[in-house]
Amino acid sequence: MDARELFNQTSLECGKLITQRYSTSFTLGIQTLDKKFHEPIYSIYGFVRFADEIVDTFHDHDKAELLATFRKETYESIERGLSLNPVLHGFQLIVNKYHIDLDLIEAFFKSMAMDLDFRTYQDSNYQEYIYGSAEVVGLMCLKVFVEGNLEMYDKLKSPARKLGSAFQKVNFLRDIKSDYEERGRVYFPGVSFELFDKISKVAIEKDIQSDFDEALIGIAQLPEGAKLGVKVAYLYYQKLFDKIKGVSADTITHERVRIPNSQKFTLLLGTYFGSKLGLS
Repeated sequence: MDARELFNQTSLECGKLITQRYSTSFTLGIQTLDKKFHEPIYSIYGFVRFADEIVDTFHDHDKAELLATFRKETYESIERGLSLNPVLHGFQLIVNKYHIDLDLIEAFFKSMAMDLDFRTYQDSNYQEYIYGSAEVVGLMCLKVFVEGNLEMYDKLKSPARKLGSAFQKVNFLRDIKSDYEERGRVYFPGVSFELFDKISKVAIEKDIQSDFDEALIGIAQLPEGAKLGVKVAYLYYQKLFDKIKGVSADTITHERVRIPNSQKFTLLLGTYFGSKLGLS
């Protein structure tokens, strides 16, 4: 391995480390993908995670300036084919290899910038935010999975968007307490945290389930090397969603619903062996 290959490999491995530190569920899902997809998906997650940290975590810094700098360096790295920031270097390797559209990246940055200003979302900016913060991430991953098959990409774009949307909305519902108390945000249009009730919760759940149902159709049509890993992520979020549906509106405004790691591993094993036996 020459020096440039070592630099590339080290940068790609940073994406894996970030995923492992921040998300047990996504790490489990990625591990059940074909090995050739591991580094690309880790790198996409690492990039998305660090951008999200800028707007959610560094309250004692000028977050708008940090985000603008990160955005500028992202585009420079893609154009140059190099960044000394290992997260951006790993990401640009994947963007350039799989021809990930720049408009997906721009939509993502636009949603991240919205988090700096919006506190209550209306229908129009809510849909825009969902697209840029979640649906485009699904499309970036789909670009990797289809490996240049544009016909398959176009066919599966809508289900991929729905899956990203479902995941994001489940996160919003799970984190409604922390989003409001720590960041002053309420993502769901027309929903007041103080007046959040069963009617509001059921309406949101109906919308999320619709996204899940449409996404499942697309998962079945993914390439074999991607299908199992995406199915694991889908089932994890569906299980989390079912757990949220089983508690009251008052409960989720007072505590964060979680799935223990032991249940995540059980879910992974069940999905893996079910797939091998043709049961799922």
